[in-house]
Amino acid sequence: MKLHLDTAEIFVPDGLPVEQALPRTTHMAISAHQDDIEIMAAEPILACFQQPERWFTGVVATDGRGAPRNGLYEHYSDEEMRTVRFKEQRKAAIVGEYAAQVMLDYPSKIVKDGSQPQPVEDLAALLQAAQPEFVFTTTWLTSTIRMWL
Repeated sequence: MKLHLDTAEIFVPDGLPVEQALPRTTHMAISAHQDDIEIMAAEPILACFQQPERWFTGVVATDGRGAPRNGLYEHYSDEEMRTVRFKEQRKAAIVGEYAAQVMLDYPSKIVKDGSQPQPVEDLAALLQAAQPEFVFTTTWLTSTIRMWL
């Protein structure tokens, strides 16, 4: 699958090819930011955990560069925050035994800009490839998607 940004990533914890991993998705969560998925979609993650007929896929639209910083991350650069957030999502996908974890890697300003079609085109391609039975998303992202459409 080809996404718009070369820096986007589709991580498949069990190493299955993306073309096989995405279609097994039964539950998909699409979030604006990293760690939103584990908060908003705990129920579907658990519903799919170790269930051979149910598979969870997480999709994060933004890159994590604008994440708040204090404590441990107080002196991290934007690029270091992006790296941390990607690593966190990969770990969550491994622990949760996801079908896949997708990081679209868009800056927040691009996702918020209704004149930029690439994020919604990537989401449409992912939804087409996965064809999940259930889709979970945040209110902010849902309204942004409607603006694109």
